[in-house]
Amino acid sequence: MIELGVNIDHVASVRQARRTYEPDPVWAAVEAHLGGADGITVHLREDRRHIQDEDVRKLRDLTQIKLNLEMAATPEMLGIAVGLKPEMAMLVPEGRHEVTTEGGLDIVAQEPMLRDAVARLADAGIMTSVFIDADLAQVEAARRIGAQVCEIHTGPYAHAFHQRGRDAESPAVRDELQRIRAAGDAIMAAGMRFNAGHALNYFNVQPVAALAGVRELHIGHAIVSRALFIGLREAVREMKRLMREAARDVER
Repeated sequence: MIELGVNIDHVASVRQARRTYEPDPVWAAVEAHLGGADGITVHLREDRRHIQDEDVRKLRDLTQIKLNLEMAATPEMLGIAVGLKPEMAMLVPEGRHEVTTEGGLDIVAQEPMLRDAVARLADAGIMTSVFIDADLAQVEAARRIGAQVCEIHTGPYAHAFHQRGRDAESPAVRDELQRIRAAGDAIMAAGMRFNAGHALNYFNVQPVAALAGVRELHIGHAIVSRALFIGLREAVREMKRLMREAARDVER
């Protein structure tokens, strides 16, 4: 059954805007869990622009839900992950000047380094995911380095959806969805888990949730944004309902 991982980075963004102690990401994780989240995702960035080291430690120690740590494949971050042992570590590209993650990890160009990173995480008993574009060459490279999970970058699909008037039947949207579908099929054929995420929201999530074999969607900004008006627990509940409806419609 499809699962929802809630990214709570932007709860920390609000806190860091004032360099204060609230809102608390741990409290957000508990609320998300009570709303039906199956996991919590946080991105501990090199510049610590939102989530801080102490947040990740508290989430690891105080919450009763699986933790997915997004991270660059740097020695510092690998050391933190090995020490904390999240259920999953997701390797992502990272740039100081980007607003958010702007594309998938180029495994083909960094294969030896990323193979070593995956091996170090695996030796610590941590499931490793890679965040990649819907590119078959990257899927095959992910298999070669030993990744257990591939999360497909859904940003191009989401942007096409928005630009085409939220019309899921427009050719541009269907083309992007087909790229995700083809990548997902290749991921599963290679024996890896197929996840997806980035820029998914309440309007565009269902076509992705309906894809055969997709295991988890990781969604953050849209849920935190809606939570400002209806609360985090209800925002998570609403997103999960949309996902489960789409998945059930396909099963029928």
